[in-house]
Amino acid sequence: MRLFVALDLPWTLRQRLASLAGLGIPGARWVPPENYHLTLRFIGEAPRYLAEEIDHALAALKAREFALTLAGVGTFAKGGRATALWVGVERNPSLDHLRGKIETALQRVGLEPERRRFNPHVTLARLDNAAEVKLAAFVQAHNLFRSEPMPMGHFTLFSSLLGKEQAVYTVEVEYALGMTRAMTQQA
Repeated sequence: MRLFVALDLPWTLRQRLASLAGLGIPGARWVPPENYHLTLRFIGEAPRYLAEEIDHALAALKAREFALTLAGVGTFAKGGRATALWVGVERNPSLDHLRGKIETALQRVGLEPERRRFNPHVTLARLDNAAEVKLAAFVQAHNLFRSEPMPMGHFTLFSSLLGKEQAVYTVEVEYALGMTRAMTQQA
């Protein structure tokens, strides 16, 4: 199984992100709204026994619910060419804490440490020779994008199947985050 751990986004936010997509960038392959997510850790191919160990490790994790705000747009580049268009995430210590706990849990079951620096984002489009002028205009037009804070009550283990047009993501397991004291008192 090809696995990754991510935050699944509420449908209302997916719709808002989708309203940004699809406008005037030749060479952009827009991610469909059902595939929007915020990757916390890419795992890759894992045999069934390891997937079960990963599930047990993630299920034992304790972390609190938190609010997440998306803000700004930008691109990733490789070799001087833009490869992805994304929406960023406002700095969030609770997100960093959750990400650290997930990383530690996965290393304990034998996965190699993540080598890339955590750069939280939601991918809007994959780029293949996208027109730089159009891309720059898009980023400039949407760089003040900001979502309302959204409560994150769980994180998810996904599997993915790579397809010709797009990947197909399947929710394997959702892991609840605990309520904060303030949220518990309101209930």
